[in-house]
Amino acid sequence: MKWLLLVPHALILLALWVAFWLSSLFALVAIVITGRYPRALFDFNLGVLRWSWRVGFYAYSALGTDRYPPFSLGEEPDYPARLDIAYPAHLSRGLALVKWWLLALPHYLILAILFSGGTWFSWRLGETGWAMGGSVVGLIVLVTGIVLAVTGSYPRPLFDLLVGFSRWALRVVGYAALMTDRYPPFRLDLGGEEPSRPTGPAEPATPGPAERPMPV
Repeated sequence: MKWLLLVPHALILLALWVAFWLSSLFALVAIVITGRYPRALFDFNLGVLRWSWRVGFYAYSALGTDRYPPFSLGEEPDYPARLDIAYPAHLSRGLALVKWWLLALPHYLILAILFSGGTWFSWRLGETGWAMGGSVVGLIVLVTGIVLAVTGSYPRPLFDLLVGFSRWALRVVGYAALMTDRYPPFRLDLGGEEPSRPTGPAEPATPGPAERPMPV
């Protein structure tokens, strides 16, 4: 029933995503000229991503909650799906011209397989044949939905995997929308809280705003 319950969100998000890409276009011009992302446009685009992620988490990106998503561009810290992107003080003017189409291309190809297609099954018996095709993520969500309907419980490995796929996609969208110059990693961060910082050399003891996690 979730697809029916989300009709109002779908209609609003359709308009919001049109505004999102127009806002990103204006931001591109501003970054090339000034090296900065206009704060009002950044906050709006972040709000659209937050809203979309909450709806996806509730529905068929993860089936992660039965709590209906709020109609809000705000942070909504008490909702089980949360997203944050640190506002950049400065952005590269040159990268703004290429990262959304050229540098992000390898991610687009991988995500197209994961979310749009690439999993195909076929059976043939005598002269009759039957085939089914779909995305990797769609297949996992389908299996998850069946398990939930039968058992009422969510297998943790499937939850972690779906959250990891969504994190990957959201990082790429944020990068392609010019909201950060940090190249998205080719990895899944499965389940739980997203790591706030990459492992590596010593880092400051107190994390700053740019190091805040994107928790779920």
